[in-house]
Amino acid sequence: MKIGFFQFSPCHGNALENLKLISAALDQTQFDLLVLPELASTGYLFDDPMELQALSEPADGSGVFLGGLITLAARHKACLISGFCEHAPEGLYNSAAAVDSSGVLCVYRKTHLFNTEKALFLPGNSGFPVFTFRQVRLGMLICFDWVFPEAARALALKGAQILCHPANLVLPWCQSAMVTRSLENAVFSITANRIGQETGQGQSLVFTGRSQILTPKGDILAQAGVNEQALRIVDINPMLALDKRFGAGNDLWADRRPEHY
Repeated sequence: MKIGFFQFSPCHGNALENLKLISAALDQTQFDLLVLPELASTGYLFDDPMELQALSEPADGSGVFLGGLITLAARHKACLISGFCEHAPEGLYNSAAAVDSSGVLCVYRKTHLFNTEKALFLPGNSGFPVFTFRQVRLGMLICFDWVFPEAARALALKGAQILCHPANLVLPWCQSAMVTRSLENAVFSITANRIGQETGQGQSLVFTGRSQILTPKGDILAQAGVNEQALRIVDINPMLALDKRFGAGNDLWADRRPEHY
């Protein structure tokens, strides 16, 4: 399976422009699964929640951004995963959607909101769903979820072979921590971070780039720079994530003792 990420700086408040940028970057590229950053449709910081609401869209694929991603996924015969601002009857969610040519495969709502996100979004209530694409089990995390090992473990225990992780990272620790998340769960992971800088909500944030793809042993298969727009695609064997043996005498799943946790 060819998996990858596209690291870029989204155009703030302009879903159509971001779709054009993504489409141009992926042109003539072959892949099976590709992950885009958190809130790739809108950008990140918004002073006025009403402005963000005007840029939100439903999770059914009928909006401008997800609808465009479905078209793009059909063109590439692939699965695309991206962050977007989800409009639901009860409010807004910081969400990620997986789409292919058939439409929306799965939607995940960010469980652990970071800092001022709490002023804009409702806390996610989707749990940690796992879905299948081409007989490979996939799960999604969003950005700050990396801090909570339970999130990655929940997906792995449900059979996820690849953790797909759209992100807008500003703290320096995630890329290193995801090595442990991959290793302790024996799964592949794709962290798709963004680059650039945004100002709003009384702060100025610089995003850290360094998107990466990791093996079940925590080895780095691909990594982008801090400031570069970057597309990376690698070939993997997803079946390797089904092997939970840890050295000669241990098995990550068989050796668990949840009665003591």
